[in-house]
Formats: sequence, structure tokens, C-alpha cells
Amino acid sequence: MSCKKKEKNIINNIIKKMEELDLKIKKSLRLGVVGYCPPTKFDEVKALELIKHAYDRVEDDFPEYRIIVVSGLTNIGVLKIAYEEAKRRDWKTAGIACKKAYSYKDNWFPVDEEPIIIGENWGDESQAFINSIDALVRIGSGPQSLKEAEQVRRMGKPTYEYELAKIG
Repeated sequence: MSCKKKEKNIINNIIKKMEELDLKIKKSLRLGVVGYCPPTKFDEVKALELIKHAYDRVEDDFPEYRIIVVSGLTNIGVLKIAYEEAKRRDWKTAGIACKKAYSYKDNWFPVDEEPIIIGENWGDESQAFINSIDALVRIGSGPQSLKEAEQVRRMGKPTYEYELAKIG
């Protein structure tokens, strides 16, 4: 084996060991986020304040975890605010939606993980979403958000829930 090839193998092994060590030290926490989307109108400044508060609580409760925010791919409403704040914190992002989301693909948030598409209609992805997360943040109270939050609570997973008034 040539000297260069040997050095390359040694370096690759060191990188692999460092990655394995990091994975042991920093586990991932998949944090689901649900909340209002247009046409529902809400105070976006207040929504950001609530998202920041929820994220701070999650960081305090799970300091040894890398956070991955999982939501409905939407680049509008509470989900957009949640994804943007996740990026500001250098967290990873993921999305789960139904096939109807393809009609809005131009409005998808550019998530880090490959999007997961399940079912035909809004809500068909709900169970897969719930099963894929370790904790949930709810901002606002649409029917699907409330239902998902209740299921997550019943599963014994941490939930961080905030009411946010509709405007109009």
C-alpha cells in the first residue's frame, strides 16, 4: 500500500471515529411543530416570540441533543416562522406532508432532509408525523394541530403548547 493511500485510510478512520463519538455524545431529538397556516391570520411577531420561548425550553430540557425541527414543509404561517428560527439556531429541518402539498411545492421550506410524502389528503400524513417525532410544539389551535398535540401527549411525549389568537 502506498504511503498516500495509508495516510488517507488513517485520516478516514479518524473522521469515522470522530463521527461515531459525536453521535454517541449528541443524540438527535426530532421536534415536531404544528400551528396556523393561511388563510388563518395571526400576530406573526407574537408567534415568533412563542416559537423562541418553546425552543428555549426544549434546549433547556434536552441540552445533550441535536434538534431537528419536523413540520409540514410549508414556507408560510407558523411553520415558516418555526423553520426560520430553527435555521437561525443552526438546527436541521425536515418535512412530512401529503400529496396535496405538491400543489404548493413552490412554497415549500427548503428542508435539510428529503421530504416525506404520505397519503393523498391533508391529515393523511398525521400519524406518520406523530410517530416520527420525540416532542411537539403547538402554536395556535387549528383542529389538526389540537388532535396531533393530544395524540403526542397520550403517547407520553413532551409537548410545548401555546395559544395564539386569530386575527379577524
